[in-house]
Amino acid sequence: MRKILMFLLINAVINSMTTAQHRNINWEKFKSSGPELRQVGWLATKSSKEIKSSSWSVGCETLDRDYAQFSVYKNWVGELGVKHGRLQSGWAKCEKQKGIYSFEWLDSCVYGLSEQAVKPWICLCYGNPVYGSGIRLGAKIFTDEAEMTAWFKYVEATVLRYKNVVTEWEIWNEPNGGGGLNEYANLLIRTAETIKKVQPDAVIMGFSLAGIDLKYAKEIFEILKANNKLNIIDYLTYHPYTNNPDESYADVDKLQSMINSYNPKIKLYQGENGCPSQLEWTHALAYYPWTEISQAKWFMRRMAGDRVRDIPSSVFTIIDLRYYNMLQSFGLIRSNLLHEFIYKRPSYYGVQHIAGFFDDSARAQGELKYESNTSRKIAVAGFKKEGSPIVLIWYKDQIPGDDLKWDLVDITIKGTNFKDPVYVEMITGKVYEINKAALKNKGGDVSFSKLPVWDSPVMIAERLQVKLGSEPDKK
Repeated sequence: MRKILMFLLINAVINSMTTAQHRNINWEKFKSSGPELRQVGWLATKSSKEIKSSSWSVGCETLDRDYAQFSVYKNWVGELGVKHGRLQSGWAKCEKQKGIYSFEWLDSCVYGLSEQAVKPWICLCYGNPVYGSGIRLGAKIFTDEAEMTAWFKYVEATVLRYKNVVTEWEIWNEPNGGGGLNEYANLLIRTAETIKKVQPDAVIMGFSLAGIDLKYAKEIFEILKANNKLNIIDYLTYHPYTNNPDESYADVDKLQSMINSYNPKIKLYQGENGCPSQLEWTHALAYYPWTEISQAKWFMRRMAGDRVRDIPSSVFTIIDLRYYNMLQSFGLIRSNLLHEFIYKRPSYYGVQHIAGFFDDSARAQGELKYESNTSRKIAVAGFKKEGSPIVLIWYKDQIPGDDLKWDLVDITIKGTNFKDPVYVEMITGKVYEINKAALKNKGGDVSFSKLPVWDSPVMIAERLQVKLGSEPDKK
């Protein structure tokens, strides 16, 4: 009996230690912090099934190379509230023997997303060692005609299999990191035509730029123009990795102007973008001391900046990825080398709050003009929802930091009025009262005195627009 009690005690200690290891200290820090305002509740969240439509996407990439396992995080995608999920097709994983396709692994991803009301879009990318080409990021685009023929057969089989679920197809991933101009332009044109033969109403996404490579984009456009193929794509996708997410928009504007000069019907799609949660020595945004705190702020600013510009936006990525040389820390969910779920990072909750509130019912009004008593540059993103005004406000002039503190700022926002607004911190979803004495409408403008502002978006919205829910889970 004594041995049994001792065993149970040891087991309880081990279990408590395991639980402690899985506790997210940074999420607890976020929840225990906040501006000097009275909290009245928590912002309600929505699952993907509860949202009619939105342009938010989350990255479910690299499953083709087994850097993550879909089954580990499947149920957390729909809970996030996004309506789209990016997959990579994995030619090498689907065709391990020439002419024999095994799509079962991809079936579980495509249909696993679809059953949660998350629409999968597929990036057709990377080569196949069976035919002599590489499968990693940066691998050169194949040019051998025999391999090209095998590629087009694979593309046709993939589109035929999923055409009732998938309508959006991206052609290659970051070709400017490893492929020549003519090689990619040829692949883009011929792959798009192959897709259209099977699915005439398919939406074609191209370029998939690493960064905002204006020179590369222009040269590809020139090749398409010379071949009378400027109408071959519907979206130009790009991956604007910058330490300060707000600094990328000057080049985004240039990219949009370039598109308009060639074919104004082509739309922009921010197809992959994210931030590590620790210092890393390779991949995007390396050699900077990121934390889970600055990562969460970074995601909020990227999402707010894209949404106010009406750019469809994908968050990279749902879970940490175990690459061949490292465990990458970009995930909204922390995992380990065994692909196990550890906990949701603060960024997960922030993305959930933005995705749930800023669905397609929120209409972007662009950045609003303002006056303030601070020397720091502020972004004021304007929206309307059911006729009511909404603004997101944040410092945009520096890389997101680790401080959990707010400045008290006097600010006048031009061209909008509020009647009975509340203040929402978008990472935690905490909803606060705004002192009526601190609010003043004058003509078409509104002024707030001593409004808490920091380097992550806070939302001002009419009380009736802000549905209250329960406190986010504590995992």
